[in-house]
Amino acid sequence: MREVAVIGVGQSVFGKFPGLSAAQLGGEAVSAALSDCSIPVKKIQVAYAARNYDTNCTAQGILKEVCIRGVEMVNVENACAGGATAFRGVWKEIADGRYDVGIAIGVESMTTSPIAGKLIPPEKSDLEGHLGMTMPAMFAMVATRQMEEHGATVEDFAQVSVKNHHHGCLNPKAQYRKEFTIEEVLNSRMIADPITLLMCCPNTDGAAAAILCSMDVARKYTTMPVRVIASTLLSGDYKYMQEDICVSPVGTKIAKMAYEMAGCDPKDIDLVEMHDAFANEEILRYEDLLFCKRGEGIGLLRSGATTIGGRIPVNPSGGLLSLGHPLSASGVRTICEIVLHLRGQAGARQTPNAKVGLAQMLGGLVTGLEHGAVASVHILAR
Repeated sequence: MREVAVIGVGQSVFGKFPGLSAAQLGGEAVSAALSDCSIPVKKIQVAYAARNYDTNCTAQGILKEVCIRGVEMVNVENACAGGATAFRGVWKEIADGRYDVGIAIGVESMTTSPIAGKLIPPEKSDLEGHLGMTMPAMFAMVATRQMEEHGATVEDFAQVSVKNHHHGCLNPKAQYRKEFTIEEVLNSRMIADPITLLMCCPNTDGAAAAILCSMDVARKYTTMPVRVIASTLLSGDYKYMQEDICVSPVGTKIAKMAYEMAGCDPKDIDLVEMHDAFANEEILRYEDLLFCKRGEGIGLLRSGATTIGGRIPVNPSGGLLSLGHPLSASGVRTICEIVLHLRGQAGARQTPNAKVGLAQMLGGLVTGLEHGAVASVHILAR
C-alpha cells in the first residue's frame, strides 16, 4: 500500500440555495479544491462522488463543468457516510497503485430534493420507521437513557449546541453564524422530548471536495501534504447484538481499526470532526471514539476539553449543528476541515500545533441493524 496525501480541499458555502443545482454546488467545491493546490485538471485520473437524492451521474455532471472528462468516475450512496465512502474509494485507488491522482466529492441539494423541508422518510420495508422510529425519535430515546443512566441533563445537551454554534461563528462557510445561550436552545421548539429544534442539525445545501494523490506526486505540488494514515469503513451489526442504545458497537469497532491502522491511540488526536446531527449524539461519539470511558462523555463535555482551546476540540468547524448537514457532503467536509487545521489555515478556529486529526461519520437507519448502519473514520497527519 502506498502512502496517500491530500493536497487540495474546497467546499461551497453551506446554506439554502434552491436556485443552485447539485452540479453547481459541486462545481464550486471542486474549483476551490483545484485552486487550493494548482494541480492541472488533466492530472485527475479518477473521481468518486457521493449524493443521496436525485442521484444520476453526479461526478460526471459536476466535473464536466471544470473540463474533467474521459476518466473513471464512480458514484456512491451510503447515507450520511456517503462522502466518507467516496473519499475512501479514491484513497484505495491510489494506495493500491491503480492511479496516482484522484478527487472525492460529496454534494447534496436538500432544498430541491424530494424531501425538502421534511424528515428523511423511511424506506418501504422499514417497519420501525413507519411505526415512528425516525431519527429525532431515536435520539430522543437515547437522550432519555443518557439522563437516566449517566447523569446527563438537558442543559448538557444544550451546551453542545451552544459550543458548536459558537465555533460556527468563526467559520465563514457555516450556514448559521449565530451565538445561542443554553436558555435559547432549551426554549426553542420541542421536536422529540427532550430534543429541541436547536439541538437538531438543519437541512442544508452544500458540497465539498478533496484531491488525493500518491506522496511522490504530492511533493511536486505542495510543501504541506497531509497524510491519510487511516481510512476505515464498516457496516453495523444486527440490532439484537446491541446491548445498550447508548453504545455503538460499529462506532467503537471502526475507531479501534483506525487507531491500529494509523499506529496511534486516542490521546494522540489533536482535533475531531464528527457526526453531531443531534446535540446529545456528540457526547455518545466521545465514548465511541475512546476519548473517555463509557458514561464519562458528560464529564468530558463539562470539562471544556472539547471546546476550541481545550485539550481535544470537537467540531471546531461548527459541526452539523451550525453548518447544517447536506448528507453526502458532510463526510468530505469533515476531512477538509481537518486538513485546514493540520496546515495551520483554519483562521480564528485554528487548533494550535495540530499534528493529527480524526474525521468520523456515520448514519443510516435500517430495520434490524444497529444505528448507524454504516460508519467511517479517517485519521490524517502532517
